[in-house]
Amino acid sequence: MNRRLANPSPDLWAYLVPALAALVLWAAWLGWDQHHDVHPDGSTTGPYTAWQVAGLVLTLLAPLYWAASRPSIAGPVVGITAGLTVAAAYDWSDDSSGLFAIGVAMLMVGSLLATTASTLVITAVKRHGRGTGGATGATT
Repeated sequence: MNRRLANPSPDLWAYLVPALAALVLWAAWLGWDQHHDVHPDGSTTGPYTAWQVAGLVLTLLAPLYWAASRPSIAGPVVGITAGLTVAAAYDWSDDSSGLFAIGVAMLMVGSLLATTASTLVITAVKRHGRGTGGATGATT
């Protein structure tokens, strides 16, 4: 039993690596910006800007691709969704209105859908690339 805990299975890494990557990348891209911007007309935006969210999404593609290349396609879906959900819940929990829970739920559903779609595309492309025949593999 100790041996199994000391050396987790490769499938477990497909869940842990994306989850930890999502937590770390959230902190790197979004965790440091905590203030809302007030515009001259009195409206507020933020705390995040579009480039921060785009940076988070683009950098999450690397661990997503890595995990989607493993035997279990559930790893990146569950891992990234769980990591982003935990990070958002922690980051937004100081909201005095209590509406942060709705935002966290929306982020969880959105990341679940996006990582599922991305994982399916990655696995389909990788599976198609391994296939034999086709236009690139045909010989005369």
